[in-house]
Order: sequence, then C-alpha cells, then structure tokens
Amino acid sequence: MSERGWREFLSAGGVDDWVVLHGGPTAVFRVGSLLQAAGLAAALAAVPGLEKRTLLTAASDRLTVKLTREMWGTEARHVEVARAISAVAREHGATADRGAVHEVQLAVAAQPEAIDLGFWRAVLGYAPMHDDNAIDPLGQGSTVWMQDLDPNKSLRHAMHVDVSVARDHAEARMQAAVAAGGRVVDDSGAPGAWILADRSGNKVCIAAWPDGAAQPGSDEKA
Repeated sequence: MSERGWREFLSAGGVDDWVVLHGGPTAVFRVGSLLQAAGLAAALAAVPGLEKRTLLTAASDRLTVKLTREMWGTEARHVEVARAISAVAREHGATADRGAVHEVQLAVAAQPEAIDLGFWRAVLGYAPMHDDNAIDPLGQGSTVWMQDLDPNKSLRHAMHVDVSVARDHAEARMQAAVAAGGRVVDDSGAPGAWILADRSGNKVCIAAWPDGAAQPGSDEKA
C-alpha cells in the first residue's frame, strides 16, 4: 500500500468536487429526484476508467460516487476519471456537495494476540480487503478495521466509530456533535481529528484525514 496515489489526487487540479475519505475519493452530486439520480448514474457508468470497486449510490436527492472504496487503491489515473465524472454531472445539472460526503467506519481494537478479524468478517457477511480490515460487498456499509492496541496498555479490547469527512467540514461536524450533548475527549490531533464521547463515554473519531489534514498519531484513538 502506498500514500502516493491519494496524495497526488489531493494535490491535483480540477477535483474540487471530491473528498478523499478513508474509503478513497468520493463525491456527492445533488439532484432533484431519484429518476434524475438514476439517469446520472447511467451516464456516469459510461465514463472510461471505472473499475469493479467503483460504487454509485442513488437516492432521491443525490448520487454518491466512490471511485475505489479504499484510499490505498487510489492511482494517478483516478484524477482524470474524477474530472470526467464531474463534467458529466455538470452537464446533467447536478451540483457537488462536499459537506454531504462522509463515511462511517467501525474500528475494533484488541491486543495483537486477540485480533479476530475472521469473526467480524463472518458475523457481518463482509469480504476481505486487506490483512487488517473487511468490506461490505453490497456497498451499503463501510469497512471494519482491526486496530492493534499497545501491548503495554492494560486495556484488552475496545471499539469506536470513525467518521471520515471533508477537511473543510470536520470542525463543523465536531461542533454539531458537542452542541448535541457530546464532549471532546482529545483534540491533540486537530485539525486532523477530534475524539469525542457521548454521555456514556462511547467514543467516536471525527477524522479530516486523509483529506488534506495531517494524520493523527497511530495511538491517539486507542
């Protein structure tokens, strides 16, 4: 796996519609109806360069496009694909909405000897993607990621939710969560990430990384 592809995507011109989430380059195009979303999906399906992991999700007010479903699979050629998709969307009267682009990932942490990815793949009906995660074959859910806990920590297992969003909307999402009753547990990774908790202490990480923000330290979410 290499960072080169998604970093080159972020630095390219003509991809302002797109957000690089944990699941790779993603865009949301606003439309007026489900019929329009379906029509746009049909037009985009003809764009050269789409691959088997490209995902088009139609709803009554939007069409979501995920190019790779993983940031590590981003390649230089995806820049031209993204530009072409944006051009077709504009021709169909659709407008990009970066604020609507997000992805929710379940992170299951455990001591190295207790990592049990096979269980999570089986119980969720997910398919393998890399050695440390699994992916929803239907495209309805995000990935499940197994995170190694520091062996020196007393905690044996933990679970949290990662919310991957656009870098220019992460802070607003954090503020909305706080206004709704949450609290910031750790902001040392900001603006790359904020760790929040609900009243019961359940944690969630709002991550602006990798979409142009610095990557938080690997032990910040444990």
